[in-house]
Amino acid sequence: MSTIEKSIEVNVPLKTAYNQWTQFEEFPKFMEGVKEVRQLDDKRLRWRAEIAGKEKEWEAEITEQAPDRRIAWRSRTGAPNGGVVTFHQISPTTTKIMLQLEYDPETFVEKTGDAVGIVSMRVTGDLDRFKTFIESRGQETGAWRGEIGKGGDVRKTG
Repeated sequence: MSTIEKSIEVNVPLKTAYNQWTQFEEFPKFMEGVKEVRQLDDKRLRWRAEIAGKEKEWEAEITEQAPDRRIAWRSRTGAPNGGVVTFHQISPTTTKIMLQLEYDPETFVEKTGDAVGIVSMRVTGDLDRFKTFIESRGQETGAWRGEIGKGGDVRKTG
């Protein structure tokens, strides 16, 4: 497994940054290669993306979600991947987003791209595009304020 850790500061309140990140179906607007994300239910997402020139699909499960703090996930099908994104208030109008991503490159092309840092650069670009997306809007496109505990139980909090 390869691990990438990146962070970025965005000039919006913590709640705005977190709320936008919960809008998974908006990810194609700022994530390179992501063609579609469909929210199947409160915990499951269906992804379709182009990776190393090939289209891939997989299902991911949100394993933990704490409003304004963190979202953790792992793949249920397809190539093994998972991660966590955390949100930290720097000031009332600035939020630090920290992303840790673990993935297992499958093909020779994916392994080569990983070795030369292509995935790391893509993640940096995705975070930069998220920053531009949320700062240019100034507000989130929606929000899901529910909680998913470590045991997988879902509690909708608003």
